[in-house]
Amino acid sequence: MRRLRTTITLAAATAATALVLTACAPTAVDGSGGGDASGDSTAEPTTLSLVGFAVPKAGNDAAQELWGETEDGQGVTWETSYGASGDQSRAVADGLEADYVHFSLEGDVTRLVDAGLVAEDWNAGDNKGIVSQSVVVLVVREGNPKNIQSWEDIVQPGVEIVTPNPGSSGSARWNILAGWGSVIANGGSEEDATEYLRKFFTNAVALPGSGRDATTAFTSGTGDVLLSYENEAILARQNGETFDYVVPDQTLLIENPAAVTVDADPKAQSYLDFVLTPEGQEAFAHVGFRPLTGDDVDFDVEGANDPSDPFPAVPTLLTIADDFGGWSATNDKFFGDEGLVTKIQAETGKQ
Repeated sequence: MRRLRTTITLAAATAATALVLTACAPTAVDGSGGGDASGDSTAEPTTLSLVGFAVPKAGNDAAQELWGETEDGQGVTWETSYGASGDQSRAVADGLEADYVHFSLEGDVTRLVDAGLVAEDWNAGDNKGIVSQSVVVLVVREGNPKNIQSWEDIVQPGVEIVTPNPGSSGSARWNILAGWGSVIANGGSEEDATEYLRKFFTNAVALPGSGRDATTAFTSGTGDVLLSYENEAILARQNGETFDYVVPDQTLLIENPAAVTVDADPKAQSYLDFVLTPEGQEAFAHVGFRPLTGDDVDFDVEGANDPSDPFPAVPTLLTIADDFGGWSATNDKFFGDEGLVTKIQAETGKQ
């Protein structure tokens, strides 16, 4: 996955979201990074480096614009790099400059803790290090011609699945665990859930490197169903895609962490603090993320199934902490060298 490195102009949030689906093509735009309405340009110029996974680019673009209007945000420009979460984390560990990191999985931050690049107490706050959240959904062709409504429907013979590869993509891990968890939530055994994953990978026709690449593959015509973040589906529809999406009755809460690095400019912490405010969370909600402040919002979200009620309650909402025992145990069980998913991918030839 080629990483995008750009200098972002903090233009209107709607313009930022319109650019997100081209995030894999390198661009460079000069900009001031914000200022107040009076035209005061006395703020000390600062450049911050953000390294993240591709999916929250539109949310960060919108939040950066709003933060740029605050005293702390004036005079700030951004250099950003977006790509597959695991790849991005490893790049920072290998020397890619970052003041602020925003990844799909907790483990991609703890890798940087182990490397001495992020403080050990990065997740000590009330938000436990989480800055954005969503749920796993089933994206289907317009009109839902195969009437896909549930996790069981996607493993039926003849249904072609598109999902990212769990070897590089955090999005993929959320997707796969949501399917596994649905079996357990419906009273199935771990043996039943393992067999479900075999059917799942048998039906997988594309395993792109990142969540954004998976969306691109699906919108280009591959597959019958795309496993995706709810916000990714909403954002794509905001940008003109005409597919439908289904929020299953059992699905997984996606919780994406962010942190500042130990040598970061202090303004990076100011930006992180802003993202956690109601204003920052609203910026993310407008592009489809479920705000940490609660799913009820008092504004419409274009692209949602019901823009006036964009984030419907999920009857059975699973979490990594409560239903899988946390990420350390989950990674060992499913994605390690001897993990269930690793073995099943090898068995099915879908590595």
